[in-house]
Amino acid sequence: MSETLASPTPAARSARPSRASQYYALTKPRVVRLIVFCAVIGMLMAVPGLPNLALALAATAGIWLVAAGAAAFNCLVEQGIDAKMARTAWRPSAKGQLGNTQTLVFSLLLCAAGCVLLYTAVNALTMWLTLATFVGYALVYTLVLKPLTPQNIVIGGASGAMPPVLGWAAIRGEVGPEALIMCLIIFLWTPPHFWALALYRTEDYRRAGLPMLPVTHGSEFTRLHVLLYTLVLFAATLLPFVSGMSGAIYLVCAVVLGMGFILYAWFLWRDYSDALARKTFRFSILYLSLLFSAMLVDHYLNPLL
Repeated sequence: MSETLASPTPAARSARPSRASQYYALTKPRVVRLIVFCAVIGMLMAVPGLPNLALALAATAGIWLVAAGAAAFNCLVEQGIDAKMARTAWRPSAKGQLGNTQTLVFSLLLCAAGCVLLYTAVNALTMWLTLATFVGYALVYTLVLKPLTPQNIVIGGASGAMPPVLGWAAIRGEVGPEALIMCLIIFLWTPPHFWALALYRTEDYRRAGLPMLPVTHGSEFTRLHVLLYTLVLFAATLLPFVSGMSGAIYLVCAVVLGMGFILYAWFLWRDYSDALARKTFRFSILYLSLLFSAMLVDHYLNPLL
């Protein structure tokens, strides 16, 4: 994932992205892919074998549509902020390539389509939970928490932690303790993940007027909290094993990955550099993907051992 903006060539400056690619960019595809991945993990963890394929596909598509709609709405309400930040200034909404009405209609259509699909082909619980996640992210987090408090990521992380719960509810029609454990892991992962990004993008956030923790409390305070959260996260990642939800395969992977994350956080706290913050941010994405992949591998292999 590139964190810098290279100077465009004259040809690149004159080339205008297609309308389809502009709309696609509004959906923040990389973020949505991780959301859908975690939701699919929730679906697969919900049953001993494979879930109903038609049900899982409908749930995946519905969750993707609502998540993409939420991302587009976020681009709409943050276009002024995005235009001031190097990592987001390229977005079509920030550059004025798509108007407010176009972006709003696109967002609402995606959300409506996703909700209808979830309600008719999956179940009402999943639809309402997914819609609540949309409201929590696009409205509560983006409009209220993000511009008002340096704890925005912590509180707003509840919405971002919901995908495994959505996947579980889609297959089981209920929210079980196992789904809540997965939700807790993502909830605790979110602050160190985003604060690592904020550390080397502090001036971006300051220029945009957002009270991210490095802006309001400084680098050292933020780095300490990154370390503390990785320690609490490590403890939470042991819950699947302790509760009997996962076995030894997952435990070994969780310990190895957790120690790696803690080491990144430790060195970030003791000897900061922007390069290390970038590496920590990138590792945090890999960490979550590998952790949930290990959980899934354990889910299917452990009964065979």
